[in-house]
Amino acid sequence: MGAGVMDNGGGGGTRRWGRRRSRGGAKPMAEINVTPFVDVMLVLLIIFMVAAPLLTVGVPVELPETAADPLPTEQEEPLTVTLTGDGRVLLQSNETESDDLVRQLRAIAAERSSNRVYLRADGAVSYAQVAEVMGALNAGGFGNIGLVTDSGGRRLDGTDE
Repeated sequence: MGAGVMDNGGGGGTRRWGRRRSRGGAKPMAEINVTPFVDVMLVLLIIFMVAAPLLTVGVPVELPETAADPLPTEQEEPLTVTLTGDGRVLLQSNETESDDLVRQLRAIAAERSSNRVYLRADGAVSYAQVAEVMGALNAGGFGNIGLVTDSGGRRLDGTDE
């Protein structure tokens, strides 16, 4: 039993140990492996899908319940004005002074294509305060006012939904 050199049928010359010839040499791989990239993107997509609903911060308001049908959705983000139980007025989520509300609404109306605004008013707020804010919305250029309520309220025909 002995060790030997096996000839692979090459060109007949002698082969020297330690030197190996190859015709093209080792070429670097020029492809990008996209599998880790896709994995990272899918993980980020899932994270943002879970986190996005948590980013909508609202103002706690006890909305009255009605039996009205919901309004259809719009293309652009709806403008929301909130009237809290303690009388504060919020434009989207930013508190604003009542005296400055009409000026801010006019500036916003100049940039928007829709004149629709949603008014959220706490159930404890008087009708006079709600009417004042609605007048300011109208003076600010928003004539299409939707009142936001919770569903499941009492119907006027005596039945509950």
